[in-house]
Amino acid sequence: MGKSLNYAASEAAPVSEHEDARVTWRDFVTLAKPGILRSNLFVTLAGFWLASQWNINWANLIATLAGTMLIVGASGVFNNYLDREMDTKMERTKNRVLPTGRIAPRIVLTYGIVLGVLGLAILFGFCGVLTGVCGAIGMFAYVVLYTMWLKRTSTWSTSLGGISGAMPPVIGYVAVTNRIDMGAVLLFLWMFLWQPPHFWALGIRRVEEYRAAGFPILPVVKGIRRTQWQMLPYIVLLLPVPILMYAYGYVGMIFTVASVAITALWLYFAVKGLAKGQDPDAWGKKVFMYSIYYMMVTFLLMIIDTAH
Repeated sequence: MGKSLNYAASEAAPVSEHEDARVTWRDFVTLAKPGILRSNLFVTLAGFWLASQWNINWANLIATLAGTMLIVGASGVFNNYLDREMDTKMERTKNRVLPTGRIAPRIVLTYGIVLGVLGLAILFGFCGVLTGVCGAIGMFAYVVLYTMWLKRTSTWSTSLGGISGAMPPVIGYVAVTNRIDMGAVLLFLWMFLWQPPHFWALGIRRVEEYRAAGFPILPVVKGIRRTQWQMLPYIVLLLPVPILMYAYGYVGMIFTVASVAITALWLYFAVKGLAKGQDPDAWGKKVFMYSIYYMMVTFLLMIIDTAH
């Protein structure tokens, strides 16, 4: 972690006036990783809806989404700041605003701090102390545990880094209930188990880029075949989650049956990748895209079929 802290404190060369002139508001939106932001807001909404059982407190919902948007955006900004040198080594990240020098690192760092402070202030002030604590845990897990430490040192980065990605639906849920109960635990498990096979599919597709950048992700360190095998337990463990949600009375039968079927299909695609003659890149793209649709469809079904 010490090496990561030193890296975070380093500054790149000053940005010229000509480069500053090219900065737009879109650059600041991009720093907050809008794609990740949208998906996190969606699952936050789903967690809130599950806890509310269609009895929505709209003011609380708006505050929860606003606070979550700001802390997730802040986490994305900090991630861009901390990874700015490594991003120059990857094809898909080398044109970001920090690697290209369009915005000075000190400005990006300040931007992240402002977003984070505002987000936590909203969650603590309007959504409850426990909601704010969940938000703070999510930020810490992503920025410190994942980005600053494990991403640079261990193949466990994907698994343990999943703590941060599992917090948004819990934030939404706790903003309504003000407690951690089985509903919060099952939402956490759902997102926590979803993330490793989702990310490893991308890692298989981009394995050489991650290798060049020096990130010790599982496909780089252990190889593609080992990664494919390691994806399977996570998908298998997803199967009982919707069943338990039904057993505890949170959702209806439509969601439960559909979610189990969709998870089983994901497992089928994952196992199919182990067959001889499979193109890892094509397989990784298919499984990665399926994982995105899986998450969106299952959470949408959960909202629609939340038990009344």
